[in-house]
Amino acid sequence: MTGTERPDVAIGVLCLDTAFTKIHGHIRNPATFGFPVAYKVVPGATAERVVSQADPALLEPFISAARELEQDGVAAITSACGFLVLFQRELAGSVSVPLFSSSLIQLPMVHRMLRPDQKVGLLVAREQSLTRRHLAAVGAESVPIRVAGMDGQPEFREVILEARRADLDAGRLGQEVLRVAAGLVRGNPDIGALVLECTDLVPFAHAIQARVGLPVFDIVTLTEMVHQTLTRRPYGSA
Repeated sequence: MTGTERPDVAIGVLCLDTAFTKIHGHIRNPATFGFPVAYKVVPGATAERVVSQADPALLEPFISAARELEQDGVAAITSACGFLVLFQRELAGSVSVPLFSSSLIQLPMVHRMLRPDQKVGLLVAREQSLTRRHLAAVGAESVPIRVAGMDGQPEFREVILEARRADLDAGRLGQEVLRVAAGLVRGNPDIGALVLECTDLVPFAHAIQARVGLPVFDIVTLTEMVHQTLTRRPYGSA
């Protein structure tokens, strides 16, 4: 090993103020990753305020949290809610390490991988909350997308969006996710790949792919890629 290798660098995660169980595969479950992850919860940053209201008053608290993560020594920072993409420019500008606020950053890249006649399927927490501003924040306003939201599904709505209870029924949620994903692809046969905006859907990415047979991109695929860019090793090394 050379002195320039950094095999144990940590990724920081900006977190919403939520209490439900984060199962394996969720970005807020450290067992999801094979490298260190540091979490910073922003008090008062509920799903209602971030997803439904796009509350600008949360920008400064998230900036403060990002700076605290940087001071703690993380090598890059991401977030546990794709709708924080609205703050991408300001958050990235507030720290000196790479910061990627949302899986939506991958939209232009995924689009360029597909045939010109194909579109990107996008699964989001709340469809009506996704605006042109969210897409423009990462240069994706011209990407042809087909969108489906999870807000009409009882388990997702009650536990994740409305925080009525913390006892997540993972089996029930998984069925809801598969139903929405399959419906989106079935209704739009021109979809060539899926991007999961919502971090709460990632634990079911393997099941989604098994059902629809398409590439599935999410915040975990992005985080793992970024971590790999920070821990490069000579080819052929153990």
